[in-house]
Amino acid sequence: MSDASRLPAGQHILIITGPAGAGRTTAIRALEDLGFEAIDNLPLSFLPRLFAGPPLERAVVVGIDARNREFGIDRLVGALEEVANLTGESPALVYLDCGTDTLIRRYNETRRRHPLSPTETPRAGIERERALLAPLRERADVLIDTGEMTPHELRAEMARLFGPKDAQADLAIELQSFSYARGTPRGADMVIDVRFLRNPHWNLALRPKNGRDPEVSAFVLGDSGFDAFYSRLVDLLRTLLPAYRAEGKSYFGIGLGCTGGKHRSVAVAEALSKTLAEDGWRVSIRHRDLERAVKSATSDLGMGVA
Repeated sequence: MSDASRLPAGQHILIITGPAGAGRTTAIRALEDLGFEAIDNLPLSFLPRLFAGPPLERAVVVGIDARNREFGIDRLVGALEEVANLTGESPALVYLDCGTDTLIRRYNETRRRHPLSPTETPRAGIERERALLAPLRERADVLIDTGEMTPHELRAEMARLFGPKDAQADLAIELQSFSYARGTPRGADMVIDVRFLRNPHWNLALRPKNGRDPEVSAFVLGDSGFDAFYSRLVDLLRTLLPAYRAEGKSYFGIGLGCTGGKHRSVAVAEALSKTLAEDGWRVSIRHRDLERAVKSATSDLGMGVA
């Protein structure tokens, strides 16, 4: 969820900050992919120097980290004023935030220590950082709550807010193959079970390969039930995707699952990616469990997964 009501039109200088773990690095990388010149964790004294030369040739995003030894609210405000005087443009302050429990969960998942509480609990560092950043949150031009966002959804939101007009109007689609044995992917808007298709795992010649190999793809797509299933799936998406885009949705995740995430789901995801791209959609694809499945392929000799 974001609030961009105060964002100036045609903004060329973005400052991104927020508590550690809220997604600053992901957001900066997304903007870099959109053509921004990206600089992260810049000392505040260097900020005005970036803009003291010739006029900007492209948009710039600067990440500001509360851990920086020069960090201070007054110092940052002063640096932003200097930048405005040099460029004639007030930088837009983008603040990424999420709930304390979400930040704690993210730190527990990565087993990282919080930078502001290296010898204490993550909660202590998070609360300390929140207090430090509170004035910036109040001043933010754009506030984005990343608590319910996957990294892919955050990237899509950055494209919607700050990308070129064609990217803002478009819908980013992510296809993700996965193994039901390891759970459905988080953030998927639609999940399709393709375990009804014939399984290449039981073909000894195909078992070591994966769904990106032409032989496996031909085997899966040659199933007698595939054509009817696939044509209905494509027809459904051709109905839904334009409607979601018209409603302003910027991201749509589709999970395609089979038993092991190696053969059938991968082959169908690859085929669907090509079809949707030919229809003009922006499509990315991820095979969540493929690498892990390939590593374990040599041990799957009896009761297998595929």
